[in-house]
Amino acid sequence: MNHYSMVIQWSEDDQLFLVTIPEFSELVVMPCTHGKTREEAIRNSEDVIEMYLEAWRVEGVAIPEPSMLQVA
Repeated sequence: MNHYSMVIQWSEDDQLFLVTIPEFSELVVMPCTHGKTREEAIRNSEDVIEMYLEAWRVEGVAIPEPSMLQVA
């Protein structure tokens, strides 16, 4: 299980849930996936996260750290 953030938003134009991964924004032009349901969008995002992480490992790219919520 990954610990990366996901921002899930509904797109009225596309009729899809769009997901962005904020931690990847400096390395990927549009770190976004989508799905017809929230569940599908999340599953697709998890697949994309794993794909990027594996590619970056192979290429020797520094992998961004997941953001952690700081609870007081």
